[in-house]
Amino acid sequence: MASDLLSIASSGARAAKAALDVTANNIANASSEGYVRRSVTITELGVNSLAATPTEINVAGVRVASVVRNADSFRQSEVRRTGSDAARANAEVQGLENVQSAAEQTGLYDSIVNFEASLQQLVSDPTDGALRAAVVEQGRSMAETFNVTASSLAAVGDGLRFESQSGTDTVNNITSELARVNLRLSRSSDASSDQTALLDQRDLLLEKLSDQVGISTSFGKSGVVTVKLGNSSGPTMVAGGTGSTFAMNTASDGTVSFTLDGTAATLDSGALAGKSQALTELAKTNSQLDALASKVIGVVNSAQASGTDLAGNTGTDMFSGTGAADMAMIATGGSAVATATAGSPAGSRDGTNLAAMRTALNSADPAGDMNTLLFGISSAVAGRTVTRDALESIASSAKIALQSQAGVDLDQEAVHLLRYQQAFQASGRVMQVASDIFDSILGIR
Repeated sequence: MASDLLSIASSGARAAKAALDVTANNIANASSEGYVRRSVTITELGVNSLAATPTEINVAGVRVASVVRNADSFRQSEVRRTGSDAARANAEVQGLENVQSAAEQTGLYDSIVNFEASLQQLVSDPTDGALRAAVVEQGRSMAETFNVTASSLAAVGDGLRFESQSGTDTVNNITSELARVNLRLSRSSDASSDQTALLDQRDLLLEKLSDQVGISTSFGKSGVVTVKLGNSSGPTMVAGGTGSTFAMNTASDGTVSFTLDGTAATLDSGALAGKSQALTELAKTNSQLDALASKVIGVVNSAQASGTDLAGNTGTDMFSGTGAADMAMIATGGSAVATATAGSPAGSRDGTNLAAMRTALNSADPAGDMNTLLFGISSAVAGRTVTRDALESIASSAKIALQSQAGVDLDQEAVHLLRYQQAFQASGRVMQVASDIFDSILGIR
């Protein structure tokens, strides 16, 4: 009886000690990134043979059946899916906000309005040198503002492409690491501490990968993961110990595309998809800006060619260039403004051609086009921001649901710590009782 009591108490102490170790590990790793809470499953220890007498008490103690990772594959999948959507929306909004700032803060709209206003002021006295000089200076300021705007947008594009390349490198690093984790998982023992840590590492890598690109996953023996780009029918990124090569290509308009092992790949979620969408919007903005600059250059130069300048010469081009980046004022002075009709003498006060230039500009309405461009960008930012906020709320809810199961609650662990400590002490007390019984038996004469 005493020997049974001692073995039962010993098994209880071992089980309580194991539970205390797991609880302590949970507490120590409460702030560790990617750590999934462990819990101990304890079961009754079965005996090796049936008792000869059916009514005889037949007990053998307790054992630790397993140490379980409290990870729900569905909730983890939801965190990856919703997080990938939120990352795409956030990256796109950040890119569009930079485009908006580059287009608005340079003051291009105001410079166009100021140039048109200087032409309006010249109507009062077409021969006034100061008014003519103002037209040239406002034109030069407008051209330089076009240049600055184009340069600012180019800087936004460079930044987005740099971030996209960095994200591409991150994807390749993660897939390579996942392949190595797969190999180690395939060689690890079931429920071993090494395997548990590898599963934590695997899940953390998958979450980081989903921040960059949308993925789908399937799991095999020992937790080995197969990762596909996009949905379950997409191309394979990681299979066993092999990771595919992910690459980025840049088009002439600054937009980017991606390949997987040399085959074109379409991204529908993840930060890289958002940056790609922002670059597409940027290319559209650049195209509109170049068209606007080209329109102003064409309208003004065409009007110049139809008139006579202050010296009585046929008007020459005021602007050079084909777009926003290379637009420049080439008139050397105010006298070059062709305000009079063709054939007018030097010093003519005729403002017919000036009126024609203003009419042509009013019809082209560059200020209105610039306003439309700015409104389009701001509307896109506003709309995408609403979408981003909704997706981030959904992603946050998914993370909270997973954290409630897989995260470490220090208050709950403190309760477990006290519970297992008392169990360990109680088992020790049982062993003391068994020892006392032995001593009593041995003391009988």
